Amino acid sequence: MKKFIIVLIVFFGVLSCAEKLVAKPDNLIPKAQMIAILKDMAIMNAARSTDILVLKENGIEPTAYIFEKYAIDSAAFVDSDRYYASLPLDYVSMYEEVEVLLTDQEKELEALKVKNDSIIARERELLRKSRDSLKVSTKIITPPQ
Repeated sequence: MKKFIIVLIVFFGVLSCAEKLVAKPDNLIPKAQMIAILKDMAIMNAARSTDILVLKENGIEPTAYIFEKYAIDSAAFVDSDRYYASLPLDYVSMYEEVEVLLTDQEKELEALKVKNDSIIARERELLRKSRDSLKVSTKIITPPQ
């Protein structure tokens, strides 16, 4: 009898865990778009905490900018975020995907920075060489007296 009660408790426990806590909203943002929004929000929050004056000077309100970019409203975002948060495994995988996207973007930006730095260094070297060659050529071309 004890085993039967334990089996029933486990069975009902599993059933209650499978039950959805939040109903799927009508205005649900698709998962792929939600991941993109979360990625952009992470970037905007980093920008906001780094130098909010630049955003203010350019008239950018980060959250409104993101909502406009993805043509969503705050209600759709909140409803979708609440729904996805009610599915913990899916929600964690979404944030893991956001982390991968941010890491990939960081690597791309680092590669561009290295390329840009090498171009600037090469331009400086060419400029220095052209200045040196101008100094040499002006000494050679000087007419005799």
